[in-house]
Amino acid sequence: AYRDELTGLAGRRALREQLEKLGSKYSIAMLDIDFFKKFNDRYGHDVGDLVLKMVAGDIAKAGGGSKAYRYGGEEFTLVFSGKEVAEVKPTLEVLREAIAEAVFTVRSKNRSRNKSKKSIHSASARNSVKITVSIGVAGSHGTENTPEEVIKIADKALYRAKKQGRNRVST
Repeated sequence: AYRDELTGLAGRRALREQLEKLGSKYSIAMLDIDFFKKFNDRYGHDVGDLVLKMVAGDIAKAGGGSKAYRYGGEEFTLVFSGKEVAEVKPTLEVLREAIAEAVFTVRSKNRSRNKSKKSIHSASARNSVKITVSIGVAGSHGTENTPEEVIKIADKALYRAKKQGRNRVST
């Protein structure tokens, strides 16, 4: 599948094709939703799917010349063709902050279908949560690394971001 059915982003097959077309200068960012398993366990997979869609929408609009892909599960990839890490890091910080500042409202399963203001604004009818992402980014450094190697380096940087407290960008 070239397009991920849930998020609407390009899928892993499309990513592989894009990697074959990259020139010698590019950066790749790996993004992962923090504590997504705990979120899914608490609120259920249907709500988790809504979070994936929301985050994917933000990632798709990251800008900076990026192309967004769903890598798998709660992991996403941004490819910046012709850009070095120093050029893309500000874009990634803005994206990370935008996701962290957004409020995601989880509606109660028992909420009333009554559209009165009282039921809409009732604290028991909703639960606002924050979603954060950790991001690892790596660059090609000319022809020194293959795109697959750059993804592995970016993935290691992603795990460094998680170990350093999450909700951050690491190189």
